[in-house]
Amino acid sequence: MSGKHLSTQFDTELSAISARIMELGGLAETQIALAIEALADLDIEKANEVQIMEKRANRMELEIDHELTTVIALRQPTARDLRLLIAISKATTNLERVCDEATKIARMVKSIVSRKVPRTLPSSELKLAADLAAEIIRRALDAFARLDVEAAIEIMREDDLIDAEFDGFVRKLITYMMEDPRTISASLDLLFVAKALERIGDHAKNIAEFVIYIVKGADVRHTALDQIESAIN
Repeated sequence: MSGKHLSTQFDTELSAISARIMELGGLAETQIALAIEALADLDIEKANEVQIMEKRANRMELEIDHELTTVIALRQPTARDLRLLIAISKATTNLERVCDEATKIARMVKSIVSRKVPRTLPSSELKLAADLAAEIIRRALDAFARLDVEAAIEIMREDDLIDAEFDGFVRKLITYMMEDPRTISASLDLLFVAKALERIGDHAKNIAEFVIYIVKGADVRHTALDQIESAIN
């Protein structure tokens, strides 16, 4: 079998895996959007849909992992190709965890409904954080698909926006709980929702870091942003 034929086969397999991870990313985006709709409308049916979709996400993660393992075993890729496969594996894990976070939000929605949460609680104020989380995941997937280092860096710069939204929401919830202790249980549910949104932002940042790993060969996890920018320029 010629080297050219092997290369063509590898490219075909890599394209198929890349398509699957984009499909998983699309599922994650859909889950986030549906979970936030469920929260905004306090809609149990939508929350149930999110939980059902989680099973599909778990299955897709296992299938992608199996495909990656097969390609690595058969093709024994080196250098950048191997970095790409490793990064795809890690990105798959992060996307599945995004789906987990969306499912957590769905569970909290069902808890909020069962507790008959007072409408005075600021659940609607999570919308901005939710929109930021959904947008940053979409952009992280786009940067990953295009291997766009500049876009990845921009995502890492903006990660603090979701953190700031989370901190502000926590302060507001504490005020509500202090003023009316009857809202404590419901407020804690909303706190878990806010934390899930913050974690989605963290997973988007992780995916952005994998773009740099693929293109530059540098593992920038746990590295300050200014050091990353200096290292890749």
